[in-house]
Amino acid sequence: MSTHDSVTAPTRGLPDVSQLVVSVLGGTGDQGRGLAYRLAKAGQQVVIGSRTVERAEAAAAELGLGIRGAENAVAARESDLVIVAVPWDGHAATLSALREELAGKLVVDCVNPLGFDKQGAYAIRPEEGSAAQQAAALLPDSRVTAAFHHLSAVLLQDPAIERIDTDVMVLGDDREATDTVQALAERIPGMRGIFAGRLRNAHQVESLVANLISVNRRYKAHAGLRITDV
Repeated sequence: MSTHDSVTAPTRGLPDVSQLVVSVLGGTGDQGRGLAYRLAKAGQQVVIGSRTVERAEAAAAELGLGIRGAENAVAARESDLVIVAVPWDGHAATLSALREELAGKLVVDCVNPLGFDKQGAYAIRPEEGSAAQQAAALLPDSRVTAAFHHLSAVLLQDPAIERIDTDVMVLGDDREATDTVQALAERIPGMRGIFAGRLRNAHQVESLVANLISVNRRYKAHAGLRITDV
């Protein structure tokens, strides 16, 4: 057994999150579908949210595993934890419209504000500092964290892959919230949740995706991250 395999949620003092209902807003996109699939496969109750119930239900039916589909507002209301995986250009509008439904919820923002030109991907710095900080500003009654930025949508959606060996950097200002998100990440075989700082440090984590895209293009890979000596 490797050192990583021996590090489990109970021994690290992380909570049991197996009974939480998780919704994925933007769950019809590649990243959202992948996260929904992996969490449901791990036994989590998952609801896919979309702007239209028809798209959400179609994606849920295609994925199976007991995943349900609903319009974004319904998905938010019916969950304990909400993963935001919407496109960056719709991030502010989506969250603004769901402020009431997301009140009191643990919100996990995994959106990467990126632009693309002939030289490839580059990071965009939102006025608030990061997508996660924008979410926190728009959702004052929610507990906002940031995580799941560096996962390959291709690997997440590939049913032939049993384990995804990567670390998930989790940021937030609420220890209970970040512990919960770390534990959720560790429901997926091969993943480990690592606390990576307060929400004010989310920008550089979101921006690093631009570097990973460059790695993937050069090496024809689906690169992830490992944090050493932890």
